[in-house]
This record gives sequence, C-alpha cells and structure tokens, in this order.
Amino acid sequence: MTTSVAPFVDVGWLAEHRAEVVVSDVRFHLDGRSGRAAFEAGRIPGAVYVSLEEVLSAPAGDARGGRHPLPSPSAFAAGLAAAGIGDGAVVVGCDDQGGGVAARLVWLLRAVGVAAALLDGGVQAWPSGELERGPGTLTAGAAFAPRPWPAAALASIEDAASPGAAVLIDGRDGARFGGGPDPVDPRSGHVPGARNVPARDLLDPDGRLVARAELRERFAAAGVAAGTPVISYCGSGVTACFNLLALEHAGLGAGRLWPGSWSEWSRDPRRPLET
Repeated sequence: MTTSVAPFVDVGWLAEHRAEVVVSDVRFHLDGRSGRAAFEAGRIPGAVYVSLEEVLSAPAGDARGGRHPLPSPSAFAAGLAAAGIGDGAVVVGCDDQGGGVAARLVWLLRAVGVAAALLDGGVQAWPSGELERGPGTLTAGAAFAPRPWPAAALASIEDAASPGAAVLIDGRDGARFGGGPDPVDPRSGHVPGARNVPARDLLDPDGRLVARAELRERFAAAGVAAGTPVISYCGSGVTACFNLLALEHAGLGAGRLWPGSWSEWSRDPRRPLET
C-alpha cells in the first residue's frame, strides 16, 4: 500500500485496507454529549479515540486563538501516541457528523506529511451490526515524533482581515453566517468579504460527499477555481478543515486554515462584521 492516500476514502476501501490503517474516531458534540461515550457505545472495530479538545486543540485562553487553538506540535504528537497512533501509521479519521470534526485530525496530519484520509459517510456508513463496543484497547509502545506546523498552510486573523488575492470562505451554516442566533460565540455574522460555503451543504442526503463536479460548482459559486488562493474558517477552525479537504478532493488545490476562525474574530469588539 502506498504511503499516500486520497483526502476521502469510502467504507469499501477501508474494509479492503483495514489491517493497514489506524481508524481514529474523533466524535465531539457542541451540545455537551460525550464523544468518548458515543465511541464506547459503538465504533468501527479496532478504532482508537482521539479527543478534539485534549489532542487536537490547545486549552482556550483569551480571545487569541479562538475556542480550539492549534495544539503545540509536541502536545499533538504526545496525544496521538497515547491514543495508539505511531510514526508510519496511515490514519483514517471518522465521526458521526459527516466528517466535520474528524477533518481536523486528517487535515493536521496531511499538513505535516502524514498519510491520512477522512471516512466518507463516517461511522454511520459502517454496518451497524459489525460495530464494536466497550472502552477499547490501546496500541502499546506507539511513538509519534513532533513535526512543526507548516507556516504556509496557516493563516492568521490579520490575513483574514486583509486576504489580498485570497478568497475567504466560511464553513458555518447560512444562519450563523448571516447573523442569526449563535449559540457558542459572542457576536453573530461573518468577517467582511467572506463567502459562505457551508460544509454540511457539501454532503448528500445520506451524509456522503457530493460528486467532484458538484463540489467544483459549489466552490465556483464562492469565487474559487483551480489554483485560487483560499483561506478557510468556520466557528473555531474545526469544520474549516473539512472544506480544505473537499477543496483538495475537487482538484482545486490546497488552501490555508485560519485556526482561530470566527471564535477569535467575534471576541474582539474592534473587529467589524457583516450580516
């Protein structure tokens, strides 16, 4: 099996390569439900649990960095190793929200040169009668070497404020983008000039990614064509990773992630907004 892998794989691919990959379950719910409890209630056999807040994020402090700041490379590496993901692993990330959470793990791994893909359709795509239950076991002795975050793959709040030739895309739903009620951030609306590309709108009714041609149409409507520089954001830099993976899958190139996203912008009352 090659060390590279496409941004998205389906359950057929996963079943064929199951012994060669580490399935990483990244379930997380904004309403407070436990992702680990959901993992223990039913997961793809052999999957390991990776916590969004403990492994894929640093502790949130002040307004800088937003609700889910990037973890340090050393903390990220230690968290992966503790979960049973070691150097040389090929990782397939999944969740129960169409990939909007697990995309954070997959994008971060791909950004530092590690083979990783998102499971199209998530945990729900795996036959329910074959799910594994219980706390699971860890792979003993896993070691993952820290790798620095590539500066070229990231954008700052100042980059978002003055994107230049880049297209700024917002992956939140249309209601929050447009200024409707926001249950988690202090102000509603979006960064001036941003284009709305809701990540959930890139899924079909079965929760799977739409065809490449349709992806390209959705991005074209936001002003993104092949090679267009893109900065992707969302509420806190998590679902924004899904749009970046979809962008790559559609053959439109690699964009940059703004980790702080709207949660960083909205906490600064000096920053203007649009509705």
